[in-house]
Amino acid sequence: MEYSSRTLESLIEALCGLPGIGTKSAQRIALHLVQGGKNEAEHLARSIMDLHDKVSSCSVCFNLTEDDPCAICRDPKRDESRICVLEEPKDLMAVERTGIYNGKYHVLGGVLSPLDGVGESHLHIQELMKRIHPGISEIIIATNPTVEGELTASYLARLLKPMAVRVTRIARGIPYGGSLEFNDMVTLSKAMEGRLEVDS
Repeated sequence: MEYSSRTLESLIEALCGLPGIGTKSAQRIALHLVQGGKNEAEHLARSIMDLHDKVSSCSVCFNLTEDDPCAICRDPKRDESRICVLEEPKDLMAVERTGIYNGKYHVLGGVLSPLDGVGESHLHIQELMKRIHPGISEIIIATNPTVEGELTASYLARLLKPMAVRVTRIARGIPYGGSLEFNDMVTLSKAMEGRLEVDS
């Protein structure tokens, strides 16, 4: 599609490069920024530049932070005996939103994917192993329920087995409000395997 402004076209193309932003969404955002005035555009531009100047990875858990170690790693109210292992910082944000987990985290920075050439050395697995000490009672593996996520979970479980620490995996199965007939075979199988006792 041709635009009357090369600058507008360039912005729309840049926005389309972001995950989850299609052409129509990019057009709406670009037009909003044009109509919203210079202050709003400058604030957005400053915020984006600040990301690269101020945000980096925590040296302990590899979450995104401005302070190292991050606020979660420094928080004395957190349960230091449990570590939840996740793929990416966005997964950590999702768990935090639930408000039900009060332990520490470890972000792997991806998953094992032999076909893509991603091995153990590309992830923060060795850093996780160094965090295991007698005070750690549980490692919760919360990788996504994908082929690569399952491969990574199995690999971590094998590595952690000799370390005398409880290793758990987040439950998988039918989403709340979902219908059995609309779920795939793998999801139904995992739901059956992970069934729990019903309290009377």
